[in-house]
Amino acid sequence: MMKLVFLDVGLAIDTMVDCCARMPSPMAGIFLEHAHGAMTRVGVTDTAFPHRAVGYNMLFLNQWTNPADTERCIAWTRESYAAMRPFVASGRYVNYLDDDEAGDPIAQAYGPNYAKLRQIKAKYDPTNFFHMNQNIKPLS
Repeated sequence: MMKLVFLDVGLAIDTMVDCCARMPSPMAGIFLEHAHGAMTRVGVTDTAFPHRAVGYNMLFLNQWTNPADTERCIAWTRESYAAMRPFVASGRYVNYLDDDEAGDPIAQAYGPNYAKLRQIKAKYDPTNFFHMNQNIKPLS
């Protein structure tokens, strides 16, 4: 998840349009998801998902069928993400994390709820049996 903070709306839109103009695959896209309504009326610590402010989530999705396009398609995604980075706030959506995320993306995704989730994991899954996908490691 990239929560958008449009400090300069015109420049953000221009940057996004430029990224779209360079899409290397007809199956690539930049998706904006509007966060509003009922989800924003839930408290930050009421559920595992902490991102409750009105705003937008941005997702870069890129798919291709020809293996020869792999490097070019991955490069576009990374370059586009970097180009939009100045317009976003911190925060990640756990279902959109990838294998090559830097830092501790799980902690970023759950924000202020991460410590409590680790405590719950330690209580109900202390051996970390359920460790696939975006794993929350139990407290030791």
